[in-house]
Amino acid sequence: MGRITAVVIGSMLLGIGINGFLVPHHLIDGGIIGLALILHYYFDLQAGLWSALLSVPLILFAWIKDRPQFHGSVYGMIMTAIFIDILAPIRFSLPIWASAILGGAICGIGVGLMLRYKTSTGGTDLIAYFIAKVTPLSIGLIIALMDLFIVLLGYQTLGLQSIVFSSITILTAGVLANICYEGF
Repeated sequence: MGRITAVVIGSMLLGIGINGFLVPHHLIDGGIIGLALILHYYFDLQAGLWSALLSVPLILFAWIKDRPQFHGSVYGMIMTAIFIDILAPIRFSLPIWASAILGGAICGIGVGLMLRYKTSTGGTDLIAYFIAKVTPLSIGLIIALMDLFIVLLGYQTLGLQSIVFSSITILTAGVLANICYEGF
């Protein structure tokens, strides 16, 4: 599989995971996409567009520090934003616990696949990539910690039930992102 294929498949998985499983229950994926989802829930803004706009400073950082990662990230950011917004009508009617687990799994596989091929959504997974390169921490753990912080920011807007199930989503996504990144 090539880098472009990983970007397309990973972005499509993120669009499906977010819209099909998270949005129906007002769950958050965490990170930059999580911030974009909070803006979507609170102000009815397009989550994909806002995830791209919020990622611009991180993309610029990648331009300075790691040009190959920049190129993959800018394409990943654009494709993810497009897939999140064009797949917005997709909704699956499942219980919240099933949506939290399946949404987290699908998003985690999408992010892990992209990271494995040196690309990303340009969000906090890009920060995690740089931190993992210089520390002994796994990329999945870093993503999970940053994403849990973002979920806690959403508590006021979303309430306790959403935060609890969003945490399950994020932990599931972090584990699967790490498995996909490190290898099966």
